[in-house]
Amino acid sequence: MKRILFILLLTTYSFAQGKIETYQIIDKEKFEGIINRIDNFPTKFIVPRTVDVWLPSNYSKDKKYSVLYMHDGQMLFDAKTTWNKQEWMVDEVITKLNFENKIEDIIVVAIWNIPNLRRMDLYPKKPFESLSKEIKEKILLEAKKSQFQFDGKKINSDNYLKFIVKDLKTFIDKNYSVYTDVKHTGIMGSSMGGLISIYAICEYPKVFGRAACLSTHWVGFRDFENNPIPESFFTYMQQNLPDPKNHKIYFDYGTETLDASYLKYEYRVDEVLKSKGYTIENYKNLEFEGENHSEASWQKRINIPIEFMFGK
Repeated sequence: MKRILFILLLTTYSFAQGKIETYQIIDKEKFEGIINRIDNFPTKFIVPRTVDVWLPSNYSKDKKYSVLYMHDGQMLFDAKTTWNKQEWMVDEVITKLNFENKIEDIIVVAIWNIPNLRRMDLYPKKPFESLSKEIKEKILLEAKKSQFQFDGKKINSDNYLKFIVKDLKTFIDKNYSVYTDVKHTGIMGSSMGGLISIYAICEYPKVFGRAACLSTHWVGFRDFENNPIPESFFTYMQQNLPDPKNHKIYFDYGTETLDASYLKYEYRVDEVLKSKGYTIENYKNLEFEGENHSEASWQKRINIPIEFMFGK
């Protein structure tokens, strides 16, 4: 039987809304490294949720670490507890990259989603607000037809990012031995997690210097004829992408299952990034032939964006 050791770590750090308590998960058979877990991280911006802070096994306060914020945190480390029995294997991949001396020292802050709130937390608000009333009504009608629970009035992504920047990053910067500057701070996710990651680096270019967006869900919910959603994202990016001199952005996509619906939009990703001065030095948009929309597929290639963002 696997043994898990829980140790209470922090009880002193608090926001006005409540004290933060952290416990440590150690299971050498299951994880590479150590996970510090915070249940119901207190915040006024969004519904409180679990946050896992992954540390390498040799984590030391004697050196500084870069920080990678990741969405859908419950899918990253343990396939036995995920809904589809798949995981990103983030701990194993980073440990291997560290062993090979390919990346900077980093820690990962994994933000769990709340399933029934995920879409509204991760859908970028400003691109939707930029649309006309007529187009918004068309989108809501298509969402209803596809039984996709979408309510433009309940989009909460701006508050989700405020939670990360104002509450979570403040906590991480105070309690862990990390670099706090833009160069050493990244954000990463897949599907709608890809959408919120590009939104984050645009909204907070002085906070996030790197963004990785895997299988970015350009279609919004599902694709349909004359879908205006992808272009709303590209227009927003055209207007808001940060300076390529001190930012790096990674995109990728597969060619099977849901990822197949992104293929016809990928040329626009390239057009927008190149028009803003991004080059092969600070931007990628990679195709993975035969890969589908799943953690199993993302796991195969996450070493690429991690090394791109934090490579030595």
